Amino acid sequence: MTEHTYKQFDTELEDIRNRVLQMGGLVEHQIVKAMEGFVDGDLLLIDQVINNDARVNAAEVSLDEACSHIIARRQPAAVDLRMIMTVIKTITDLERIGDEAKKIAKLAKKVHTDEAGFGPRVELRHVAQLAVAMLRKALDAFARLDVNAAAEVVRQDKEVDTEFKSIMRQLITFMMEDPRTISRGLEVLFAAKSIERIGDHSKNISEYVVYMVKGRDVRHIGLEGIEREVAGH
Repeated sequence: MTEHTYKQFDTELEDIRNRVLQMGGLVEHQIVKAMEGFVDGDLLLIDQVINNDARVNAAEVSLDEACSHIIARRQPAAVDLRMIMTVIKTITDLERIGDEAKKIAKLAKKVHTDEAGFGPRVELRHVAQLAVAMLRKALDAFARLDVNAAAEVVRQDKEVDTEFKSIMRQLITFMMEDPRTISRGLEVLFAAKSIERIGDHSKNISEYVVYMVKGRDVRHIGLEGIEREVAGH
């Protein structure tokens, strides 16, 4: 490869990284707006989130194609290939986070248009803020190749899981005490499950960052294993 070709290649890789971060920003916006719709019942906002999911899907397809073209044309080796593999995996998780945001929006529409009067009062905003913070940190770790920030996201996932279990227990208690809350209670439970899955996908993204930087797949080695890998032991 000539120096000129190397520069072109670097520019292409940089462009792809920027587009991943743009897609991440769009997905984050989708979660925030879906939760606003869930809490406030703004049907216009809810429909906007549902319709915007097509933009998330289009971003994934376009980035996937760009990565395939780079692999075919440039035949990248070692660290560059790891970066492209990381992008391909990351955009899959971002697209799935987008799907969860759309699910929350659809549940919000159901909650605010059905006549099923009785709903258990359970607070989802805090766990949603935790999941959004995880996504933001995972994207930041991706942007800065920061394995310490990535390990922190894996730690935060435990917190989201704990919150989800607590919400589930509250909802089950409500539904057992008053069967009229079952229909609405299940919708709230599904929304909480979507938030928990957003945390899982954000954790996946941060694990890909460790793979990109360290060259080691850390998906199934647990938090302690990841912390050891990040510390270089």
